[in-house]
Amino acid sequence: MGYLFLANALVVFHFCFVLFVLSGGLLVIWRKRFVFLHVPAALWGVIVETTGWLCPLTPLENRWRTAGGGLPYEGGFVEHYVMPVLYPHNITRDFQITLAILIALINLVVYTIAFTRPGRARETAMVASPHA
Repeated sequence: MGYLFLANALVVFHFCFVLFVLSGGLLVIWRKRFVFLHVPAALWGVIVETTGWLCPLTPLENRWRTAGGGLPYEGGFVEHYVMPVLYPHNITRDFQITLAILIALINLVVYTIAFTRPGRARETAMVASPHA
């Protein structure tokens, strides 16, 4: 299998992960069990954005892209793929922090809805005790 294919597949996976970080809380409203996947993903997204860390998927993608004869890019996934679509100008550190706060607030609202909806007590109990 070609390295460029792997690099492009990783971009798709990375994009899906970013979407899950942003909107995965909606799955928690549907099925509370998703909380165990979404909370770590959302925390990772907030940490990466607030600290300026580079997600480990980005260097891996660049490595595969280079091995396949393509050109690597500088910066992170969000700066390279997402920001040019949403905001055509260079991303600033302040905007990254704002994005992280927005992710946290969106998820706080969604989780508040998920865990305060009436009539869902049985499923909430199943999350607290999976063997119930």
